[in-house]
Amino acid sequence: MAISPTGVRPEPASFRDPANRVFHIGDEVLRGLDTQAAEHWRALTGSTFFPALVAARKVCATEDAPPTLVPAATGAPWAAVLRHERIPFVSHPYEWSFSMLRDAALLHLEVLRAALTEGFTTKDGSAYNLQWRGAEPVFIDIGSFEPVRDGEPWAGYRQFCQTVLYPLMLTAHLGVDFQPWLRARVDGIEADELRPLFGGARRLRPGVLTHLHLHGTMQHRNAAASTSDVRDQLRAAGFSRELLLATVRGIEKLVRRLDRRPAESHWSDYQRTCGYSARDRVAKEQFVATSVAAGARPRLVLDLGANDGRYSRLAAGHADYVVAVEQDPAVVDELYRKLRSEGQRRILPLVLDLADPSPGGGWRGVERAGFAERASADVVLALALVHHLAIGRNVPLPEVVDWLAGLTVPGGAMVVEFVHPEDPMATRLLANKPAGLFPDYRRDTFEALLSARGRITDRLELPSGTRTLYRTVMGG
Repeated sequence: MAISPTGVRPEPASFRDPANRVFHIGDEVLRGLDTQAAEHWRALTGSTFFPALVAARKVCATEDAPPTLVPAATGAPWAAVLRHERIPFVSHPYEWSFSMLRDAALLHLEVLRAALTEGFTTKDGSAYNLQWRGAEPVFIDIGSFEPVRDGEPWAGYRQFCQTVLYPLMLTAHLGVDFQPWLRARVDGIEADELRPLFGGARRLRPGVLTHLHLHGTMQHRNAAASTSDVRDQLRAAGFSRELLLATVRGIEKLVRRLDRRPAESHWSDYQRTCGYSARDRVAKEQFVATSVAAGARPRLVLDLGANDGRYSRLAAGHADYVVAVEQDPAVVDELYRKLRSEGQRRILPLVLDLADPSPGGGWRGVERAGFAERASADVVLALALVHHLAIGRNVPLPEVVDWLAGLTVPGGAMVVEFVHPEDPMATRLLANKPAGLFPDYRRDTFEALLSARGRITDRLELPSGTRTLYRTVMGG
């Protein structure tokens, strides 16, 4: 990301709409508006629905800022500059669970419906318009609001289908995890990609005929027509704001019907099957809580391999924000539902394969920042994780330690659990590998790797005798 002499960093994901652009100055999030966008903003602040949504925490808090704070691309000042609240951790829709994407979709539709009642619409329908405060979704694309024009459809409908509705239908109707599909293409899933999977009786499943087959047919039919031609046709056919509102309500009803309670997986009952004794569990919890609380209060904790969030909750008692990362979408979905029911705003659960974390994507590979670029934590928890990467996924032990250290800020702490080769879980993993493949997977080697990258301040051997916990301060 380029940084100007004044310390202004343009947001790489904010370039598609020339009317407004997002910038960063330190921790501040700013948005420059051109003349027309500034007029829309002033009308928005004079509405009833927008302040109500902000007060209800459904839209990010926004205020006016000095127009000279950020330079426009042309060198001329923006007509207006806005200051947004800072989202604690930016995530992408392909890192969300099914219920997270559905709840984000419902919020997007609620915001759109409220806007339409007062003569506004959103010109985008992308899932990327939303972020999270823990288990609470929030709409962030203030530049998307504009006055609605009678006789015109929702301009964001196609984006909404491709980044929200189609992924939800893929999982709800077919049981296929949507995350790899969304990760593969920043603009989402095209109708032509999905239609072959919904032939025969599947055409009759909720939403498929209208929003997939008929929508795809209309796209092909109007491919040669200009946007203005399509609008003229709709006006002539009597398309009105009332019909648009009814359409949005229909989509909202459909999204509420889409659901998939995932089947039990190996990891969904991990606390019962992980093999810890009661003494091990108590000792581990005390060590983790003490390690997170040591020193200054952490702004961000990463819990890698968080499973059911047991240690994320412990960390949240001593930190501002926790990102709980787990590979299994079913486990993340269950964790999210529990956090949502608790009203938890300081733990964000994400679906992520730690041996294949989200890379940079979109335009020039930086439009959507990779996980490593976003994750810079004061404390990194890697509990019962290292053996899965080093043995289960054949990642060399030095690479594992380097990666964990790279996610930790200088002076921050890693809290890592090393599972000894003789531990039953490690033995089970090693039994599926050729003999002698991991000669360096030893406790003394692991300690030397930690010491080379930081200072081991605390260690604890669990009562079972086959697992050791370490707290290591980076750069110490």
